[in-house]
Amino acid sequence: MAAVTKPVTLAAIVGAHGVAGEVRLKLFGDSVAALSCHKSFNDGALTLIKVRDDGKGGAVARFAESSSRGDAERLRGTALTVTRDALPPLAEDEFYHADLLGLPVVTDAGDAVGTVLAIENFGATDIIEITRDPVPLKGPKTFMVPMIPAAVIEWDEHRLVIGAAFAEG
Repeated sequence: MAAVTKPVTLAAIVGAHGVAGEVRLKLFGDSVAALSCHKSFNDGALTLIKVRDDGKGGAVARFAESSSRGDAERLRGTALTVTRDALPPLAEDEFYHADLLGLPVVTDAGDAVGTVLAIENFGATDIIEITRDPVPLKGPKTFMVPMIPAAVIEWDEHRLVIGAAFAEG
């Protein structure tokens, strides 16, 4: 049986741009260039004709399936996805956020602590947000650890291992 891979969201359509069917995009990847490597999204439902940087951290795109402002407005809220195997291969110690989301988290002492909820970046490094399991009755339900070797010791497709000291609190 072939492995089923969940779709990876690269951007979302946030609205129409102009009257000819172009859409404004919120990017979740590195850049417009990374998005432009893909010509088809959502299992072939959307075909990219062109995309350009909007100068504000997002992008403006034209899809073959959108030729009017009404078409573009109907696409608002659509996530643009590709299959995981459509993404470029990674170098050692690189990861796609989609690969870590939902992974069980254990300490280097073997204690289960929760699940990866989100990956954020506030400027210095990626930060992993973990939902505690079991969820405590009092106190924070999540905690964060920096994506540095002392905190995140290793990860694979089955789990993420953090230093036990980073799980306390």
